Amino acid sequence: MSKFLRTKRPSVSVVIPTLDRSALLERAINSVLAQSLPVDEIIVVDNGSNDGTLNMLSNFFPTVRVIFERKRGVSSARNKGIKASTGDWVALLDSDDEWLPEKLEKQFDTYFRHKKELRFIHTNEVWLKNNIRISQLKKHKKKGGDVFNECLLFCCISPSSVLIRRDLFLEIGYFDEVMPACEDYDLWLRMCLQNEILFLDEELIIKHGGHSDQLSKKYWGMDRFRIYALEKLVNNPSLSLKRRGEVFEAIIKKSEILIKGGLKRENLELVNFYSRKKRHFLDRSVEEMSFDEEPKIYE
Repeated sequence: MSKFLRTKRPSVSVVIPTLDRSALLERAINSVLAQSLPVDEIIVVDNGSNDGTLNMLSNFFPTVRVIFERKRGVSSARNKGIKASTGDWVALLDSDDEWLPEKLEKQFDTYFRHKKELRFIHTNEVWLKNNIRISQLKKHKKKGGDVFNECLLFCCISPSSVLIRRDLFLEIGYFDEVMPACEDYDLWLRMCLQNEILFLDEELIIKHGGHSDQLSKKYWGMDRFRIYALEKLVNNPSLSLKRRGEVFEAIIKKSEILIKGGLKRENLELVNFYSRKKRHFLDRSVEEMSFDEEPKIYE
């Protein structure tokens, strides 16, 4: 352990939302318990599991704090866990992912060695699909510093990799519980708008894909949710004119993607919805401060 951590041991809460993933959750928790830097608390927010998750937790992980709520979605579960946590730092972990043993220690060691006191640290990751490693595309390359523009395109930060100082949530807010998907895209945009982030370019988490209950398989047209997040951002008083223009461009590009998909599927209602939205942002000047149309997710 580095000299920094021996003298400045931070307090860390780990929040894990879950729903009917008992076996996967066991792996996730064990990866936290195996950390070279011990955590102060593990909070599992069960979103209404019916697969024996609560019995498994009681039998094998009696020290894990469990919060049970009826099915309300991953945003609600994460928010509930974050607000109930006590650590100065909050680490998120999805129940189907796992950490490598030195994940937290290396993040904090990088933090204490860094010249700036940043409040958001993320890492690189390994992708496994059906237990076979897959390569990340160039567009998924992760970065640190001012990454707002990169975050406009798609979600380029994995929730399971983040380590966030508590006061950043208090300042920026939490996950949007209206959003059934892309809720992380929304929060990272808001956090990165005025905050640089620290990136540790080491593969310190394993993301497991291929199982049937992934949100990316459950919901079609994910850009619907991203446009909603971008429209909310338009009225943010911290948005500079330059960044307002970038947000407008992102809304227009994502609208075009949905229009193309709607034409292919002969969904004229969707085509008309996003054609109107595209025209609205093409016609509107970035100097206009307010956006008077209520953001809406196309169902």
